[in-house]
Amino acid sequence: MAATDHGDLRDTTALVTGATSGIGRAIAVRLASEGADVMVHGRDGGRGAETVEAITAAGGRARLVTADLSDPAAIGRLADDAGDIDVLVNNAGHAVFGATADLDPDAFDAMFASNVRAPYFLVAAFAPGMAARRSGSIVNVSSMAARVGLAGGAAYGATKGALEFSPSGVRVNAVAAGPAYTGGAPAERTEALGRTTLLSRAAAAEEIAEVVGFLASPRASYVTGAVIAVDGGRSAI
Repeated sequence: MAATDHGDLRDTTALVTGATSGIGRAIAVRLASEGADVMVHGRDGGRGAETVEAITAAGGRARLVTADLSDPAAIGRLADDAGDIDVLVNNAGHAVFGATADLDPDAFDAMFASNVRAPYFLVAAFAPGMAARRSGSIVNVSSMAARVGLAGGAAYGATKGALEFSPSGVRVNAVAAGPAYTGGAPAERTEALGRTTLLSRAAAAEEIAEVVGFLASPRASYVTGAVIAVDGGRSAI
């Protein structure tokens, strides 16, 4: 990784949640390569330190921030610690698979706290400051499942955020990621999902991060309220 590939994010600060592994780590590395000062969020201090070290070893700037995003009070403390930011990437989240009738209520609540409530309150914490400065970019990392399973869900969230903040210069977009090798899900499951796409393969995490880097940067200055499918064509089938 070169310290700055494009340099489009020089003199900016970015917060990437869930950035200690997988897609989040690749996004943090991508933004740092474009010159951003990256706050690497995660719960695993060891993996977070490795991500920060990888960025700084390549000449980038990064620091680790920890917070339990299922706790609204912790989100508030994270916002206070982070201060003003220019880019927010809501990547943290987890999935629970299984039959509806068998889903434990606690697992349901935990998944929604992580995947829905946390991004909402992170936007609530940071977007007003961006709007006051009339500049900023928010990228929500969603999934092709929002289109394949629940059509339009990711688009709705992105467009509503754009409606509220874009007139003040804050761009809000989403990336609907397809199957990607992250080290989290079993590789055989990811590979099987990849075979269902038009490209007949799963993505490398860096391929998802490349699109997030574009949306975060001034190169996407006229893009807001959009959901970009990065799913090998799966949602087009």
